[in-house]
Amino acid sequence: MMSIITSLGAPLITTVAQSDHVPLSTAEWMLTVTLLTGALATPIMGKLADGPHQHKVILYSLAIVIVGLIIAALSQNFDELLFGRSLQGLGMGLVPVCMAIARKHLAPDVAAKTIATLSVTVAVGVGLGYPLTSCIAEFVSFHASFVVAAVCIATTLTLAARVLPSNKGASAQPFDMVGTVTLTAGLVLLLMELGEGQAWGWRSPISIAVSIASLIVLVGWVLFELKATDPLLNLRQVRIRNVFAADLVGFIISMAFYLFLPILVEFVTIPPSVGYGFGSSVFVSGLLLLPLSIGTFVASKFAPTLSTWVAPRLVLPIGVLFFVAGSLGFVAFHTHLYEAFLVSGLAGLGAGITFAVMPGFIVAAVPASDTGGALGLYQLVRNVGLSIGSAISGLLIAHYTPAHQALPTLDGFTINMKVAAVLLALSGIVGFVLIGGAKGVGSRTAEVERESGYVSAGNMGIDDEGEGA
Repeated sequence: MMSIITSLGAPLITTVAQSDHVPLSTAEWMLTVTLLTGALATPIMGKLADGPHQHKVILYSLAIVIVGLIIAALSQNFDELLFGRSLQGLGMGLVPVCMAIARKHLAPDVAAKTIATLSVTVAVGVGLGYPLTSCIAEFVSFHASFVVAAVCIATTLTLAARVLPSNKGASAQPFDMVGTVTLTAGLVLLLMELGEGQAWGWRSPISIAVSIASLIVLVGWVLFELKATDPLLNLRQVRIRNVFAADLVGFIISMAFYLFLPILVEFVTIPPSVGYGFGSSVFVSGLLLLPLSIGTFVASKFAPTLSTWVAPRLVLPIGVLFFVAGSLGFVAFHTHLYEAFLVSGLAGLGAGITFAVMPGFIVAAVPASDTGGALGLYQLVRNVGLSIGSAISGLLIAHYTPAHQALPTLDGFTINMKVAAVLLALSGIVGFVLIGGAKGVGSRTAEVERESGYVSAGNMGIDDEGEGA
């Protein structure tokens, strides 16, 4: 449900720009502000989920999301809408929390499949959220889509309160306030630069100053976290080969994902009079992502089985091949609308396999007590990757838009897809090389922990209930 809420902004950008009389670049902050809040919330919520407040984190977050949806539904101007969207982004941090719950309370084989499913909810939710939002916006109003979403999240809150187990038995851990504030400042500066750099001018004094400031703050945060006794994110986990591989590959694929996704949706709405595009309605452009959603879900269910058929180092490259086929397929075939639907489905298969297997490598490599924090870092680098991918996409579109023209040339779309394909190929190579010695999902955690110097119940062969693992 939260991934659907996150995707609410994309199909509405043009509608909101016209309705609230703001430039298109300003309206795009509907996506940026949600992603920014989600990036900031993810590590904090992942850390809190490792302690006794896990249940409260989920319920309070969903309640705040509902408030944000109501504010957006009742908004009278763009500022109010933007504030509502910022509150909605808090729910993006729930993914690592749910993964931590799955690992603690489910049998290992069931937990692995559940975590794989949770990992692909972003892609699945986008595929469902786009057509849902487009349908409501086209036939009712864009405010109505937030009303429907609020009802859905209220239902989700009720189910979460009734069904999800608590974590009251867990010991409370010190909270790293310095690390939290520093990371927040660094990410705000970084995403501000990505969102506004083009408007400021990449070589302007303010753009350069913000870039340098974000770099200094984030480097300072990394150095502080490495020395902290109870850090917000245990960056020492990145020394584990599989954790580093999953984080790096997740970052690269997320960049490629947002080079691919918005471009495909925008292309089909371009009027054919320009020389390309299909002039499709907002509703049809939303339906375009249904194959992606279906392909992602189906592939995520198949991914754990694939891990037992082939060597773990081959699983990521196999998923990447589908994704590359989708990106390059668009470059070669974009003259008929059905081709766009096929490309969407191929990308969905790739996203399903790659996003499903990566958290498994992390879960198998860290103690159960650190699952929330480790997956929080993974989700953080994915969110930042999405932001950077979106910025690169905008840069390429702007570069291939002729002066005094509103729309780019065809190269603006095809180059985006080629860059996505290159990044995806790079991620496949990185995964193949770095996961060379991995045992995959379900491998014994203790062996990897010993390599990284962990001293915990996990590497003594003791599980959460005190029994031999």
